Amino acid sequence: MRAGTVVKATAHRVLLGGFAPRGRELPVPVAHGDVVAEARGLRVRFGRRDVLGGADGGVDLSVRAGEVLALVGPNGAGKSTLLAALAADQGADSGGVRIAGRRAADWSAPELALRRAVLPQAATLSFPFPVEEVVRMGRAPWAGTASEDDDDTAVAEAMAATEVGAFARRPFSALSGGERARVALARVLAQRAPLLLLDEPTAALDLRHQELVLRICRSRAAAGDAVVVVLHDLGLAAAHADRAAVLHEGRVVADGPPAGVFGDELLSRVYRQPVEVFPHPRTGTPLVIPERTGRVRTDSGGHGAEGDR
Repeated sequence: MRAGTVVKATAHRVLLGGFAPRGRELPVPVAHGDVVAEARGLRVRFGRRDVLGGADGGVDLSVRAGEVLALVGPNGAGKSTLLAALAADQGADSGGVRIAGRRAADWSAPELALRRAVLPQAATLSFPFPVEEVVRMGRAPWAGTASEDDDDTAVAEAMAATEVGAFARRPFSALSGGERARVALARVLAQRAPLLLLDEPTAALDLRHQELVLRICRSRAAAGDAVVVVLHDLGLAAAHADRAAVLHEGRVVADGPPAGVFGDELLSRVYRQPVEVFPHPRTGTPLVIPERTGRVRTDSGGHGAEGDR
């Protein structure tokens, strides 16, 4: 590491360490399949409107170590609100959330940051920090702990996984939307929390990087982390998620393996769009295709011809 980088990293640690209370309770390892977060009877209201749950009951959902859980559903179904509640960033009007076996509200902010990492939909910064420094911000929760010695390794591995190393010294503000999204994900990965909560991480990405992000999710789950990801692409959810929770009007209307819950009738009703669901001929993964009417094509003589219906 260059001398200037050492000075900058040291100053970064000192600054963060000044805000990090000593005596924090560090995370303990969990076994594959253990519940690391759960919502029980969760109800969230914005004004007079129920965004999650309702008068007849709240949302129940468990998140387990070693799995990728996709939250899917149409716009306004409550996916991002549920993710924010699982992160303890959104309060509940009734019911609640537990993280690592304890009420989310009972964790201090520094202890909570050791247990869950959150990727919001949009990543913005007011100052032109270099990309590497943005990723290094993910290490802030570990300041003053023995794991602080892993900072450089964690940052390097996160940048390599998300393929952002080539522009490590560029200012974050100079990046494209897709590049910013990958840097923001790298920051979350560098945090090395056992629970990853990702809100539409593929929205700004091209095909290659969409697949890259979901492979990273699968890799983190294989390493024992719990990953919750909000997705609009049902194909990505079907291909990469162990479980899918389908939300509709603030309620979880189906929860299970994608092959079990992605059915024509359910998805057509929830999305208010007729769809067909059939297995991929080689992998068996469910493919979700909107039903479309035939299109008009022009034959070689310039005459209109009706397409297949």
